[in-house]
Amino acid sequence: MNYKMVGYIISLLLLLEAGFMIPPMAIAAYCHEPLALKGFALSIAAILCTAGVLYLLTRNRKSGFFAKEGMTVTGLAWIIMSLLGCLPFWISGEIPHYIDALFEVVSGFTTTGSSILNSVEALDKGLLFWRSFTHWVGGMGVLVFLMAIVPLSGKNGGFTLHILRAESPGPSVGKLVPKMKQTASILYLIYVALTVLNVIFLLIGGMPLFDAVCTAFGTAGTGGFGIKNDSLAGYNSFCQTVTTVFMLVFGVNFSCYYLLLLRRFTDVFNDEELRLYLAIVFSSIALITWNISGLYPSVREAVHQSAFQVASIISTTGFATADFDLWPSFSKAILLFLMICGASAGSTGGGIKVARIALLIKSFRRNVHRQIRPNQLSYIRVNGVPVDEKVMSNVSAYLIAYVSIIIVSFLIVSLDGFSMEANISAVLATFNNIGPGFAEVGPTCNFYAYSTLSKLVMIFGMLAGRLEIMPVILLLSRQTWKKV
Repeated sequence: MNYKMVGYIISLLLLLEAGFMIPPMAIAAYCHEPLALKGFALSIAAILCTAGVLYLLTRNRKSGFFAKEGMTVTGLAWIIMSLLGCLPFWISGEIPHYIDALFEVVSGFTTTGSSILNSVEALDKGLLFWRSFTHWVGGMGVLVFLMAIVPLSGKNGGFTLHILRAESPGPSVGKLVPKMKQTASILYLIYVALTVLNVIFLLIGGMPLFDAVCTAFGTAGTGGFGIKNDSLAGYNSFCQTVTTVFMLVFGVNFSCYYLLLLRRFTDVFNDEELRLYLAIVFSSIALITWNISGLYPSVREAVHQSAFQVASIISTTGFATADFDLWPSFSKAILLFLMICGASAGSTGGGIKVARIALLIKSFRRNVHRQIRPNQLSYIRVNGVPVDEKVMSNVSAYLIAYVSIIIVSFLIVSLDGFSMEANISAVLATFNNIGPGFAEVGPTCNFYAYSTLSKLVMIFGMLAGRLEIMPVILLLSRQTWKKV
C-alpha cells in the first residue's frame, strides 16, 4: 500500500472541501447569520489544519498507484470528507448532535437526501446552501472533480483510471477519450452545463434564485434535499415539470450526452441501457397513473404526479410533490421496485443500476440456454459488444454483497421497533441513495427518531451504496493493509 500517495490525494481533496465551504460562508455573512458564519470559519480552519498535516507527512511520496490504492483512497476520502464536512452543522448548533450532523452531510455527499431535520426551513440560509451543495459535489464525484482541475500526471500518471473506476457508478467504467484527465473534464463540463440549464428553466418558471440554485443542485446530483418542508409541493406545476425532466436527464449515462455532442445519434438511439431505462420509466408512469387516477380531479394531474414521483425515485433523487405513502399498494410496490432498480450506470443516480439489471437478465437467459445446449459457447453482448466475463463476475459479487448488506442492515434497524414497512424502506432508501421511504420515513417524515446505532448503520449503507460497495468493504479487509 502506497500510504503517502493516498495521504497526499486526501490532503488535496480536503483543500477542495475547504474551498467548497467559502460560498456558503459568504451567504451566511451576507444574511447576517453569526452562528453559521462561526461554524464555517472554524470548520475551514480545522480542514486546512488536517490537510496541512497530511501534506507535510507525504512530502517524500513515491510513484506506484494501483487498483488497491484507488479503492482505498476513494473510501477513505469520502469518509474523511464527511467527518469534517458535517462540522458547520454541529459547531453552529443548528444540528446539536454530531451523529445527526454526520448523517445529514453523508446523506448530502452520497446524494441520498434522507434527513433527520424536523424543520428544514429553520436552518440558516448558509447551511441550507451547504446542505444542497453537498449533493452537487457528490453527484459526479469529488475525486473526478479533482482529476479534472488538478494536474496529477508525470511520475504519478496512470492512477486516475483506478480512481474513476472506484468512484463512478456502474458495472464498468471506460474512457471517453484516451486521457483520463480529459474524460473527467468532459464529464464535469456536461454536468455544469446541464446544471446551469436547469437553473435557467427554474428561473423562467418564477422560482427565486436561491431556491432555483439549491433545487438544481439537488436535481443534478440526484440527491433531493429540498429547502422547504414540503419539498417541491409548494412550487408551480411548470417548475415541478422542469424538475421531472431534469431528474430523468441526470439519470442517463453521461456518455450518451458525449455521443450527442459528437452527433452520433444512432449510437445513442441503439444504446440498450438507455432504451431499457426509458421503457421502465414510461411503463411505470402508465401503470401508476392508471392506479391513482381516482385520487386526483383529472387524469392530467394524475399523470403529472405519477411522472414526477417515478422520475424522482428511479433517478434516486427523492424530491416529492405528493404524499405517495397514501397511494394504493400497487403504486407503492412499483416505487419500491424503482428504488432497487435505480438509474443508469455512469449517471449521478444510485440503486443497482439499469445496466446491471440488463446484464442479470441476459445472464439468466444464457444459463437457461446452457441447460438445453450445455456444449454451446455463448457470450453476453451489450450494444453488440461481448461483455468480459470479469464484468459478469463482478456483477454477481455485487449482487451478493448488496443482498447481504440489506439483510444485515434491516435486522439491526428493526431493533428500534418501527414498522416493517418503515424499516425495510429506510434501509433501501439509504443504501440505494433514494431519500424518503414509506410509513414512518415517508415523504412527510424523517429519520430523526431512529437510534444512534441505526443511523450509523444507515450512514454505512449510504457510503457503501454511493461507492458501489467495494471501496468501503475493502477498507475493512486485512488484505488491503498488508505490505506486499
